[in-house]
Amino acid sequence: MVNVNKIFDEAIKKDASDIHFIPENRTMLRIARRLVPSDCENILTPEDMTEIYDFLVKGNIEADKVYKETRALDTLYEYGGIRFRVNISSTEGVPVATLRLIKNELPTYESLGVPDVVRRMTFQTQGLILVTGKTNSGKSTTLSALINEINENQNKKILSLENPIEYKHHSKKSIIVQKEVGLARDTLSYHEGVKNSLREDCDILVIGEIRDKVTMEAAIEMAESGHLVIGTLHTKSCAETIDRMINFYEVKEQSQIKYMLSSILKLVISQRLLPDMDNKLVLVPEVMVVDNIVAGIIRREKISVSEIEDAIQSNSEKGSIGLVNSLASLFIEGRITLDQAKAQIEEKNIEILNRTIMQLKIKHDSARR
Repeated sequence: MVNVNKIFDEAIKKDASDIHFIPENRTMLRIARRLVPSDCENILTPEDMTEIYDFLVKGNIEADKVYKETRALDTLYEYGGIRFRVNISSTEGVPVATLRLIKNELPTYESLGVPDVVRRMTFQTQGLILVTGKTNSGKSTTLSALINEINENQNKKILSLENPIEYKHHSKKSIIVQKEVGLARDTLSYHEGVKNSLREDCDILVIGEIRDKVTMEAAIEMAESGHLVIGTLHTKSCAETIDRMINFYEVKEQSQIKYMLSSILKLVISQRLLPDMDNKLVLVPEVMVVDNIVAGIIRREKISVSEIEDAIQSNSEKGSIGLVNSLASLFIEGRITLDQAKAQIEEKNIEILNRTIMQLKIKHDSARR
């Protein structure tokens, strides 16, 4: 039997972000983006995985039923005061488990490195704000930090839909209702939770993940009806986010949805995490403030990714931040290497990155004189 608690202790001590239990492999920890073998040298057998599954599910009949019917389960496990977000799936009929460590103390908004324009946008009375990025880019943490920032500084009713609930918030200046999404949870699905929120007199709706057309439609309806909606999408850039939202719809519906999005979308932040020189993760943000220029691009029959990127790059006075600018700034500050910066952009943008670095160096040197 694998000593799961011992692995939990090791992961906590080494500040791992994730634990991977995979059959025919050693237990792996993700530390500062790298996969590192656990001190437990056992190769996990199918029998080990069944025992780990039983350990994590803890005899929860409803959770066991969900897994057996869908071959996927999202749940929480608590150990030593630390909560773990647990995902159990299947490979060749054998359970596979991935656990994310949820730190008890939510990082402050400032410490995350999220640009202040994102916080300022939460004072909007209505509209849509999106936090986007690939898996493991810190979207959930940014979302929770935003909720906490609103909670401490604004008098609002905040309703959040999450799967599962990671950070538990307590009402301060605002009141907060957190609902867990899933079978036998607080609401069956994200779109059902969004639909019902219209009757719950909330000021701000937080959607843990907009993953399909029905949830998107419900979110748009909520924003149009005079609420601020903050949600996440799994996309790697601001331009891809726009494209993804539009492609939820049939071609004949896209003209109307473009017009609606251009009216309600206020801001998109697309974020990445890179290991810095000290092997700590640093946030690389791309921020798109939706002004009249960006709104006009969204409404066009054919959306140009390069035009959106150019609009972001040239709209810094309103708070937009291009990916190239973020990378160049982090390089100038000595946080990341030039190779890391170049690896995040397409070959055609390398020259733009070099020019931006030179311009920032000149500004930096002038400021020091």
